[in-house]
Amino acid sequence: MKHIFKQGKKELPTLLLLHGTGGDERDLLPLAEMIAPEAAVLSVKGNVDENGMARYFARLREGVFDEEDLLFRTNELNEFIEESAIEYGFDRNNVVALGYSNGANIAASLMYHVEDALRGGILFHAMVPIRGVDLPDLSKVSVFVGAGKRDPLIPMEETKELIRNLQNAHSPVTEFWTEGGHELRREEVDEAKLWFGKKYQ
Repeated sequence: MKHIFKQGKKELPTLLLLHGTGGDERDLLPLAEMIAPEAAVLSVKGNVDENGMARYFARLREGVFDEEDLLFRTNELNEFIEESAIEYGFDRNNVVALGYSNGANIAASLMYHVEDALRGGILFHAMVPIRGVDLPDLSKVSVFVGAGKRDPLIPMEETKELIRNLQNAHSPVTEFWTEGGHELRREEVDEAKLWFGKKYQ
C-alpha cells in the first residue's frame, strides 16, 4: 500500500494515519504533528478508487458499506501493518490508529474484526462499520471518539451506537462532541492531544 513512514520515539505508540474519502497519505501528517509530534507515523493511502477518490473500502452508496470488501480490506490493512512493523522495526503491539471519516471507519473495523490489531484509536467522525458481528475483548484498547452534533453525513445516534459497541466490548471510550458538522474542529484535535498525552506519555 502507498504510504509514508516517519521514525519517532520508540517508547511511544506508532500512529497509523488513515485519511478521509478523497485524501492521501499526506493528509493527516499535520494532524499527527499536532496530537503527538514525537510519535512514529505510518500513514497509509487507501487502495480503493471511487471516482478518482481514494478510500479504504468500497461502499454501495453514501453510508452503506460493501461488507465483503470491508472485511477483505480490513484484513489487507492488518497484514500491511504487520509487514511494515517488520520492515521499519516498530512494535506491532503498540500501534494507535488516528483516522478521520472513512479512515476512522476502517480503524473501527480493525477493532471489530481483529483482536489486538490496535492498542488504541482516535476516531474522528466515525460510524458503525458493520453490524451483526461479535467484537473481541477490547478492554486494553482505549478509544477517543470525536464527533459533530450536526454532522450531515453521520447522525448522532450512529456514532453513539459505535461507542456503545466499543463499550460493550469493554473498551475504555472517551467521547467528545462539538457543535459542528462533518468538518474536523480544532477543539476536538486539542482534546485528542490531551487524551493521547494522558494515555501514552
